[in-house]
Amino acid sequence: MHEVFISYHHANDQWAKNQLQQWANQYGLFTDVSVDTNDVSDTLPTESIRRIIRDDYLMDSSVTIVLVGTETKGRKHVDWEIYSSMFDGAVNKKSGILVVQLPSTNPTYYTAAHEVEKSTVYPDCTSWSTITDRAEYERRYPCLPARIIDNLLAPKAKVSVTTWDRIAGNLNNLVTMIDAAHDERALCEYDLSRPMRSNNAPAFI
Repeated sequence: MHEVFISYHHANDQWAKNQLQQWANQYGLFTDVSVDTNDVSDTLPTESIRRIIRDDYLMDSSVTIVLVGTETKGRKHVDWEIYSSMFDGAVNKKSGILVVQLPSTNPTYYTAAHEVEKSTVYPDCTSWSTITDRAEYERRYPCLPARIIDNLLAPKAKVSVTTWDRIAGNLNNLVTMIDAAHDERALCEYDLSRPMRSNNAPAFI
């Protein structure tokens, strides 16, 4: 089983983390190595934050699942975890990234970055298009963190975006996407040019 770190907004989306954890334990889907990174001080230098999360919290995880709810994109700890997951560290190497849009975001789009996903996870989709415009990604995915959109635009980043219903309806889809993210993680060339967030965005009204 692959070791997976789950990044999410704790206040809003704990239910989804708990459900993933239950499925993982019940069916042996993956090993959850998530820990709470909320005690990392944002007053530390960026490099220190990155190193602590990548080397101490993400440990030996090879895939990071980002659970996206309505306020996830404004959470600094989620951004730190995504950045650190994408960073090729001296102790722990970069991970594959899988984004799961939660029902609260009313998702209607998905992105299959790995060929195996198209036939296995989305057999009902008969036509695929390539998007190169940031505004179009932001229209389709208004709740995605900016760093994820940066990497949807990066041609060699290989970040897949799916919906909660797509995995809840068939857990084999989740296993397929975790496998693909794990297997192709070393090939990913992530865009890490965006500075790490220094604070949380205000909650939406």
